[in-house]
Amino acid sequence: MPIPQTLTIRRPDDWHVHLRDGAMLQACAVHTARQFARAIIMPNLVPPVTKVAEASAYRDRIRAAVPSDLKFEPLMTCYLTDGADPVELARGKKEGVWVAAKLYPAHATTNSAHGVTSMDQVAKGLEAMEKAGMPLLVHGEVTDPDVDLFDREAVFLDKVLFPLLKRHPGLKIVLEHITTREGVAFVEAHPDRMGGTITPHHLNYNRNAIFKGGIRPHFYCLPIAKREEHRLALRRAATSGNPAFFLGTDTAPHSTDTKECACGCAGIFNAPVAMQVYAQVFAEEGRLDNLEAFASLNGPRFYDLPPNEEKVTLRAAPLDVPETVEVPGLSKTITVFRPDTPVGWSF
Repeated sequence: MPIPQTLTIRRPDDWHVHLRDGAMLQACAVHTARQFARAIIMPNLVPPVTKVAEASAYRDRIRAAVPSDLKFEPLMTCYLTDGADPVELARGKKEGVWVAAKLYPAHATTNSAHGVTSMDQVAKGLEAMEKAGMPLLVHGEVTDPDVDLFDREAVFLDKVLFPLLKRHPGLKIVLEHITTREGVAFVEAHPDRMGGTITPHHLNYNRNAIFKGGIRPHFYCLPIAKREEHRLALRRAATSGNPAFFLGTDTAPHSTDTKECACGCAGIFNAPVAMQVYAQVFAEEGRLDNLEAFASLNGPRFYDLPPNEEKVTLRAAPLDVPETVEVPGLSKTITVFRPDTPVGWSF
């Protein structure tokens, strides 16, 4: 079947975004807003966003950073900490400030030092979220040093997530940035309770790419890319049309100098190329007909939000975006994600 020259879909949403703050926010927000109508904003700032007032103020800063000609709505989340206040969680949801809460296992990824040390420590908060209909978003990795880095997601599913589902039967959960076939199977096994987001970079390459020709820091993220069998499972899930899977870029900017150093940061800045890379994957899999569901319909359905009415058009044309983005006032750049293989779509 020939690939069309254009593809028109409802304007998509991004259900997992890091925008940072300050100068980084000013540099990055526009790139997400150009592609997506709404985005779930991660709360792992320094200090983390744990109060309703903090989330509201951060939302205002995001809105101010987006050019007025772009229609964009940031959807805010609460950073769960040990002993998270159930009253504050319920109030934030009721007042329309928080859409969800994010669970970072302590020390699992960037700015997660204040994260949760055990599920017992947040049980009351999760009970409040159940009653309020507030989804839980999880970074699905254990941090036990005895567990191999490439096995942390699979172990999390067995030791943490399955007991969590049983303990809180009314709680809706998103397994963020799935990287394994086990993660795919887990979401498929709990379609009434769970959703799963999948990033463009985990669809695009496996762990070999990180070391191809030397250490490549701009392919390093957490959770880290896995074996080829896992990448193929992700591609099958994303392109399948299964409503449990939806778009979440996990775009995570760091300045180039903090990536290219002796102890580089984990994170990939893919916001300027996200829809182009997704379209390329769906085209390669022969499933462009399912891109709209993955990008524009499944996420709103999970979050009980209406899909966007506005339409956007992707064109079959070589990828054309700058290799770096300037960070105003910091004399720094952010390196934009570049796949090894050609991308034949423009947005």
